[in-house]
Amino acid sequence: MSKTVVENKEPFVRIAKRTDISSSKALLIRFVAVLLALITGGILVFTLGHNPIAVYADILTGSFATKTARAETIKIAVPLLGAAIAIAPAFKMKFWNIGAEGQIMAGAIAASYFALFQYDSMPKVVLLISMGIAAFVAGGLWGMIPAVFKAKWGTNETLFTLMLNYIILGVEKYLQNGPWKSPASSFPKIAMFEKIARLPKVFGVHIGWIFVIIMVFAMFIYLRYCKQGYEISVVGESERTAKYAGMDVHKIIIRTMFISGAIAGFVGFILVSGSDYTLTESTAGGVGFTAITVAWLAKLNPFVMVIIAFILAILDKGSNTIQTNFKIPASASEVLTGIILFFMLGCEFFINYRLIFRSKNGGEKQ
Repeated sequence: MSKTVVENKEPFVRIAKRTDISSSKALLIRFVAVLLALITGGILVFTLGHNPIAVYADILTGSFATKTARAETIKIAVPLLGAAIAIAPAFKMKFWNIGAEGQIMAGAIAASYFALFQYDSMPKVVLLISMGIAAFVAGGLWGMIPAVFKAKWGTNETLFTLMLNYIILGVEKYLQNGPWKSPASSFPKIAMFEKIARLPKVFGVHIGWIFVIIMVFAMFIYLRYCKQGYEISVVGESERTAKYAGMDVHKIIIRTMFISGAIAGFVGFILVSGSDYTLTESTAGGVGFTAITVAWLAKLNPFVMVIIAFILAILDKGSNTIQTNFKIPASASEVLTGIILFFMLGCEFFINYRLIFRSKNGGEKQ
């Protein structure tokens, strides 16, 4: 009887985590990723019968050519940046907060209550401050719910925060179809806010952009130089180490998620009072989910988030422009945006990991 001899061989390719990588090499990888994204997207545009260079140029001009276009691009970037700032402390703690979408909605609902039912009993400044505080508290409390369950009973925060998004959306739909339904409309919608409940504008854009810029600096200082930021880092690295060092891990988790949810709730206030002037089921509009991409690409650095948020805002605004000017279908423009994001996210893999190939002589080569 013949025997089959099975040789133990190294796999053709394996993945190893990089211990260190120079900033210049990381920058080169990102540059190549962007270049490949543009080439791949250009092929898509060419197959649709358009000049890729003209389409890319139109994305930029559609985002910056006019004062109105610049204002719209900033309005898209502001809530995206704010939501990314919101989830930064939770992600730093390795608490995977996928519920920023719901926390934004919770804040928007709380702010809308004052805008709809208290606008005639307060001066403008007091009303806006009340709306902001209500949104901050409501978002924070909504964020605390999964934190308490995680701290006390070890529940899965990813699923918990995700499910809370749908619950708060159901609350909004109930209000829209029931007690908050506009009596002046036959359709189930909430009335537009009075002018007194709308954020003032600075340089053609609602003042929310100033609030978000302040958040960027505040979050950077909080995570980098404050004691609580240090505690967040330690808990994120190892809860066991944090407990050994005498830290109250449960308190840190709950406190951090309150802050995370509160900032997201404040973003909800900015959206309803600065952009939409009403509350709808699409108020958050996927901002909470897209913000995860912003935070991840920026490696939780608030200043880098500014750049990433504006890149995504340009793609969003520019995709609308090319739909109009080049008659490119909405689905195709979304695919183009997805291609660019895919390469931007994919390059992070090659920055953090390296591929090791088996050579012919049995050795390895990278």
